[in-house]
Order: sequence, then C-alpha cells, then structure tokens
Amino acid sequence: MTIGIEQIEFWLSLPKETNILEFKEAKNQFDSTKLYKYCVAIANEGGGHLILGITDKLPRTICGTSAFQDTNETVGKIFNVLGFRVDLDEVIHPDGRIIVFTIPSRPRGTAYQYQGAYWMRSGEQLVAMSEDRLRTIFNEGQPIWLEHLACSDVSAQDVIDSLDTQSYFELLNLPYPTNQTGVISRLMSDSLIKKNGLGYDISNMAAVLLAKSLKRFETVKRKAIRVIFYDGESKLKTISDLTGDKGYAVGFSGLVSYVMSQLPQNEIIENALRKETKLLPEIVIRELLANALIHQDFQISGTSPFVEIYSNRVEITNPGLPLVPVDRFIDSYQSRNESLADLMRRFGICEEKSSGIDRVVEAAEVMQLPAPDFLTGHIRTTAVIYGPKAYKAMDGTDRVRACYQHCALQYVLRKQMTNQSLRERFGISSASSNSVSQTINNCVEQGLIKLDPSAPESKRYARYIPSWA
Repeated sequence: MTIGIEQIEFWLSLPKETNILEFKEAKNQFDSTKLYKYCVAIANEGGGHLILGITDKLPRTICGTSAFQDTNETVGKIFNVLGFRVDLDEVIHPDGRIIVFTIPSRPRGTAYQYQGAYWMRSGEQLVAMSEDRLRTIFNEGQPIWLEHLACSDVSAQDVIDSLDTQSYFELLNLPYPTNQTGVISRLMSDSLIKKNGLGYDISNMAAVLLAKSLKRFETVKRKAIRVIFYDGESKLKTISDLTGDKGYAVGFSGLVSYVMSQLPQNEIIENALRKETKLLPEIVIRELLANALIHQDFQISGTSPFVEIYSNRVEITNPGLPLVPVDRFIDSYQSRNESLADLMRRFGICEEKSSGIDRVVEAAEVMQLPAPDFLTGHIRTTAVIYGPKAYKAMDGTDRVRACYQHCALQYVLRKQMTNQSLRERFGISSASSNSVSQTINNCVEQGLIKLDPSAPESKRYARYIPSWA
C-alpha cells in the first residue's frame, strides 16, 4: 500500500504514538545506525512505521526532512545490512517532505538482531532485549510449560486421588458431581487433563494449581512457594523457612493466612486508644502473591516464587523478568501465562487484568505507607512492600517513587495529581507545600512526570500527568 497525504493527516490526528508508529523530526539527517536499530526494534515488536519529518512531541506538526534523498539506495542498504525488506514511501506534503519506513513483523519464533544485539524500544530509548523476552520469542509456536505433562496414562481414580477436585469445584462455585465421570468431564473441559488410549494425562497446569501434594509430580515439585521469616531487617538470622506443598489455587487461602500470621505487629494510636495492627494490610499481600504466582516464568528451572518477611518490609519474588517495564505496572498488563491467569481469575484469586498493582498502590496510599518498590534482578522480579514510615523519615527516593506512583494512579483513575492531592497521599498539612513541591520538581527533572499541557499556567493550580501520558 502506497502511503499518501491522507494517511499522514490521519496519523497526525492521533492523540499519541502507538506501538506501530514512531515519529522523528530528522530535519536535516537521520543516523543510519539508528535507522537500522529502529527497523530491528519495530520488527521485533510486531512491525510498524518509522516516520521522519514529523515532530515526536505533542502537538505533533510536520517539520519536513532532508534525510535519505536516494530512497531506492536506502531500501537496498537496509536489506543488505539487516537481511529483510523494509518499504519506503516519500510523501511530499504541503508543509514539508516526509519519509515513511514500513517495517514488517519478525517471523514467529524468530528475533532480528543488529550489531550483536536484539533491539527493542523502551520509552524513548533503544535497548537490547532481555534473556527473558528472547526466551519467550524463541518458544513461540512450541507447547508452553503449562501444557506439558506432569504425568500420563493414569486412571480416573488416580486423577481424583492426586488433585484436590473438591476445592476445584468450590473455587468455581459449582456443586460437586455425583459421580466420577462428572468430575473427570469438568477437568477435561478446562483442558487440565486429557484422555488418551491408556488412561488420562495430567498437565503441569493442573498439577501446579490443584495438586494435593506437589511432591507427587516430578515436573512441578520445585515450583512450590517458600516463605522465609527473618529476625530484624537483614538475612543474618532466619526464624523460619517453610516450603508449601499444595497447588497454588487450592493452597492460596492458606498461603495468605500463613504470611499474614508471620507479619510483625505494629502499635498505632486510633481515637486516643492503642491498637495492634499488622505491618501490612491483607489486600496488599494477597494481590502481590497472586501476581508473583501468575507472572512467573515457568521455563526457568531450579527456582520458585518466594516470600521474605523482615521486621520492616516484605519482599515477594518470582522467577523471570517482567514483559512490561516496572514503571508501567500501574497502567499496563501483559501476562506470559494467560491460560493460568484466566483460571485464577475464575477461581476468584486475582482481579481483572492490570487491576492488581493498582489496588496495591491504592492501598498503600490509603494506609499512607511508603510506595511499593518493583525491582528486577538476574532472571527475577521482586515487589518490596514497606511497613509504616513517617513522611519526615522518608528519603528523597521514597518520596519521588511515591510521587510518580500517585501521579500514574491518578491518571489511570481519570484524575490528575496536584500539590494538594500529593499532600493528602502523604497525610501532611498545607504547611508542607514547599517540601512536596520540591518532590514534584525532582520527579519532573527525572523525567517521570510532566505538567499537564491543558492545565492553567499557574504554579498554585498546576496539574501533572505521567511522562508517558
């Protein structure tokens, strides 16, 4: 399809860039190396268009470009360097010359590379893909771990003896069938087991969710979640280290109860009365535990989700790096285990898509706790939830993180952050306006938030939105 002025006008009317549109000014030139990287990155993300001669900042305008005058030569160079064809359209608009590179998607199960790296976009940057993301791409088209067999050729009675079918029906709010055939049929309808010529095959998903004992299944026994309780704020002294044995779904309620029972008690003053309360609210623990179980990378062997409880915080870790940047957890969602996530939602264990982290951040704000921290390490993702800490005791990093999350949450809720809303989030008075203003300025300087361009030009009534909004 040849791209013309009408298509350009349509793209200009869009409120923001999309995954398939990347705008660059490139008034005079555009570096060839950067062009090759963008072609690879966009192809790796499913294909799209790189458009030169249009500003990438809103309001988007045509500035024209002098780059790549010989379009046929440019197309040939891209093919010679990258090994795949990219189409190029030159559009002579009344406001200036525009070049549009139409980049195809990578083949399924394949990722493109250039200069030794598999490129992708991350905000305004081009970055090398993580091992985790590459593994997901290379595994496309192959049976996923959850579909592999935990055991095969077992009898119907063996299925019922090894899986907690009673809890399965209770979680689905269904009456328990009056006969064995009804139980087996229901499990088959959810693709948890399959009939073969000699009996039944039990999938890894059935085992990891419903096992009466994970130890019965060789493929899933190392996926059991661990809960470690430390004495103090470091790992120097371990009080307890317990590994669960039930499947995630049938054991989830017990897991939440156990973690809550291990949390330290805090003493607060409420209505002039002293009151003992847990370090963290149950909703935060529940949502983050569900998140860790659902979003883990089951392909990684030798590790499992685990919870570490300290005197001042809880850390919940799952194997695998996230598919979306940690600073977009509040507004974005992408699950590598969609079938498991769907069944966990039907069990009532997790909320609708992308609402879990929102609820965690919102709960932290209501309880006026420090903002949760989401970290990535070597093939793992960790959520850190801190116990109560006064505003004055928070350092600059704590305050900026809370400011960004508050701004992102307000945006998701169709609201906007102000100095007042951030003060209310911290539970402080108007006397601290200057301190909060400094936190907001720091957040702006770090490129995390920005002034809402539609807000009045007044510091007093300034409103803020996330930088990606």
